[in-house]
Amino acid sequence: MSGTLYLIPTVLADDTAAQVLPAQVGAQVAALTYFLVENARTARRFIKSVAPAQVIEDLRIGVIDKDSTEAQINEALKPVAAGLDAGVISEAGCPGVADPGAELARVAHRMGIKVVPLVGPSSLLLALMASGMNGQSFAFHGYLPIERSKRITALKNLEGHSIRHHQTQLFIETPYRNMQLLEDLLANLQPSTRLCIAANLTAPNEYVRTDTVAGWKGKLPEIHKQPAVFLIGR
Repeated sequence: MSGTLYLIPTVLADDTAAQVLPAQVGAQVAALTYFLVENARTARRFIKSVAPAQVIEDLRIGVIDKDSTEAQINEALKPVAAGLDAGVISEAGCPGVADPGAELARVAHRMGIKVVPLVGPSSLLLALMASGMNGQSFAFHGYLPIERSKRITALKNLEGHSIRHHQTQLFIETPYRNMQLLEDLLANLQPSTRLCIAANLTAPNEYVRTDTVAGWKGKLPEIHKQPAVFLIGR
């Protein structure tokens, strides 16, 4: 019998575990001895915060990130295939969503390993919920191109798709480039296109607002270096 691969959500903002994570998460973390994580340092800190009785030195922690090879992922899952339960922990939010944990789940299914997602905060779904945009049809595009001309082309294509299909388009940016992205959005999208900015979700300084591109001009929030999700639609 193979073990189970648990997808363990983490917090989006510091010191919010008690507010956003159900008791099941801490209980499962306390029961595991093997973890596959995106970042070992932050994972250890998270494990200790939700399962204080865990002795970190006694745990087996492997790193699987965006640079991990197929061979490394297969090797990391061998103990699970042999019967050991494991937990997947990403940097923030839900593993497998805009996250290298998706590769672990993909290979686990191929190997016949049971995959169990635990409940926790997802910045994408929280942003969509609060945006007032179409939650019946939406698409997430991850990071847009860094090169400005390509980014502008991508934005216009997403806007066109949202208009033709009445589909909400979600994307993110590296936090230190947030303000440049916002400038490109206001300069290149149609005035009537709706834009939602959702920053610091679940934190005390959470910010979520939707307005038209025209309505945003002169009113942009300062979200430099702050985690944010951006949504456009009609």
